[in-house]
Amino acid sequence: MIHSTLDDWVRCDLIQSSLSSSEGLNGSIDEVIASLDPSVELIGFGEALHGGEDILILRNEIFQRLVEAHGYSAIAIESSFPRARVVNDYVVGGGPGSYEAFEEIGFSHGFGRLEANRELVEWMRRYNADPSHQVKLQFYAFDGPTEMTGSDSPRLLLHFVLDYLASIDGADGLARRKRFDQLLGEDSDWENSAAMMDPSQSMGLSLEAKALRIETEELISELLVRRPELAAKGGKDRYLEAVQYALIARHLLNYHAILARDSGDRLVGGLALRDYMMAVNLEYIVSRERGRGKVLAFAHNSHLKRGIAEWKHGPDLLRWWPAGAHLAEIFGPRYAVIGTAVGVSPENGIGEPEAGTLEAILAAAAGLGLFIPTSGGRELSASDIEALPTRSGSRKNPTYFPLTPQCFNDFDLLAFLDCVGYSRGGPPLP
Repeated sequence: MIHSTLDDWVRCDLIQSSLSSSEGLNGSIDEVIASLDPSVELIGFGEALHGGEDILILRNEIFQRLVEAHGYSAIAIESSFPRARVVNDYVVGGGPGSYEAFEEIGFSHGFGRLEANRELVEWMRRYNADPSHQVKLQFYAFDGPTEMTGSDSPRLLLHFVLDYLASIDGADGLARRKRFDQLLGEDSDWENSAAMMDPSQSMGLSLEAKALRIETEELISELLVRRPELAAKGGKDRYLEAVQYALIARHLLNYHAILARDSGDRLVGGLALRDYMMAVNLEYIVSRERGRGKVLAFAHNSHLKRGIAEWKHGPDLLRWWPAGAHLAEIFGPRYAVIGTAVGVSPENGIGEPEAGTLEAILAAAAGLGLFIPTSGGRELSASDIEALPTRSGSRKNPTYFPLTPQCFNDFDLLAFLDCVGYSRGGPPLP
């Protein structure tokens, strides 16, 4: 249907939803899934900001419905890829005896302290404990081992690969690990937060780091040429997992090298490589789940959207291709993405949206919330879309990004929440 105005688009296409009614919410989620291409095997669900409690609650409700009614077997969140392994061990019924044992080491960004993440993990563990559920749910993370203020040492990734080879090669693998450890040095040198803004503080181009990059390339080559042998001895899944860890170690070493360069594009280069790591991790996760079920990915809108990502850093506007753009190229119609939008969030410093903004138009139609396909909005005149003003941002939370006219192409649907609180367990905002 062609719509003449934005108000007409919202009135005709919205899928009314209510977080207070499980039955009503499930019905709207079913309607959302029915609106997508039947070939979809990866759905991205974005958050408009880090710190939106109601967005996390909605994510949990969506995932539960996708599991129970639509053949989804895994969720992947914006957290360090290698750290999530201990969380998944707990989800499938093994590993640590309690969530508290891994809430710090199993997540990056402090996300383990968020109560909604605890509730997600505990629900997955209970689901898997039910013997009537033959397909056991899997918990993944897909971020590179990096954060906005620093990045991890490559030790965890490389040790995983070296331990894998040692389990097959015995003493030869142990000798190689000693050589890698000499080049790795101290984790604190890799994880120096000052390196993010000061290239002289990064060890990414040190003699040891350069030698480690060469050793890692040789490690990857060995894994690849020995595939028939290694897969036969240790199993295909273990082999592919080791290869993925090795590839991410390579990218992380390259990330450290980018930060060590004294150039004007070092920050945007690091941001671009981080999003690329997200995309290749999700490609691996989907391939691992194929035959078992589909995957829900959860991260900030800016990572999962199809269009160019932008970040205003001081006087500079940094622009790069986010993970969602890579995923759209990799999966085509098998990737769908839902972005979120927020009306107000006093705790996050988000006031009433200004008149004429897309959030104000959605708020006028929303009860407690709604989903709306963006396809109808794309049928509006280009001039109407380009004329949309962008609402003001947050006074307190810099991770909040308002909608822009580009959202009609960035997302397949929008989920609008009229009022959002601050995440339980989140760090204090200024």
